Amino acid sequence: MMSPWKLPKTAVFGGKTYDLHTDFREILEIFRYFSDPDLPDCFKWQIALALFYEQKLPAEQEQAAMEYLTLFLSGGRQAPTEGGPRLLDWEQDAPLIIADVNKVSGLEIRAEPYIHWWTFLSWFHAIGEGRLSTVVGIREKRNKGEKLESWEKRFYEENRRLVDLPKAYSRDEIEEQTRLLQLLDRSSTERSDSR
Repeated sequence: MMSPWKLPKTAVFGGKTYDLHTDFREILEIFRYFSDPDLPDCFKWQIALALFYEQKLPAEQEQAAMEYLTLFLSGGRQAPTEGGPRLLDWEQDAPLIIADVNKVSGLEIRAEPYIHWWTFLSWFHAIGEGRLSTVVGIREKRNKGEKLESWEKRFYEENRRLVDLPKAYSRDEIEEQTRLLQLLDRSSTERSDSR
């Protein structure tokens, strides 16, 4: 069981203690792999476990290790079960996140040699009004089909690249899209040639 009053740096499975990689940068690297559309889920988990646990896990402990990692990623609380549209992208939103977390923490977090993921998460959750909250708020309204205030419309028009989260397509999806576009292009060329 994880205590919210302690920063976990080890996990115990099957009577053995495993050291954890808990720096926020290491956890963000795990998220980067989880968001890769080209990796099958089983590979994502293998990579995540290898990045998170210092020691190699026995196969019989992998399920418990995945559950522990999931709980750790959410700060020791059960993650909400309902899904929904993505409102945040750790890579795309990094400049906004860094600026706001620096402001909350009073540190330049990138210059610190180590910051535990839960410490980073605490600072992240303490972010108040600012550019990140504006961007996320507009994304949420757009996802729900809600009307934007006039200032939000202006902000969105001036900052579409900042607000819009592109869908991550796998290589296979991109190849299929390319193939279909080529078919459409050929079809329209053939129609115009027959006229």
